[in-house]
Amino acid sequence: MNEQERLLKIGELAKSANELVSAIRYWTNEGLIEVKGYSQGGYQLYEPSMVERIERIRRLQSEKRLTIAEIKEQLNG
Repeated sequence: MNEQERLLKIGELAKSANELVSAIRYWTNEGLIEVKGYSQGGYQLYEPSMVERIERIRRLQSEKRLTIAEIKEQLNG
């Protein structure tokens, strides 16, 4: 199995994380979620570990009511 076969397209990531594709796109644009590569068709590809990161983002939003900037600081700090 090559690396691209292990990576998830945005729709697969959304389904795995029980999240909206639009939220994942937003968090990607904000730098909260990292794109690992692109498919031949131009789809963004994500590592499966991003599911855990999405869950952490949601916890920070709901439990601590952090802003995007504060979440970014928490994730990268």
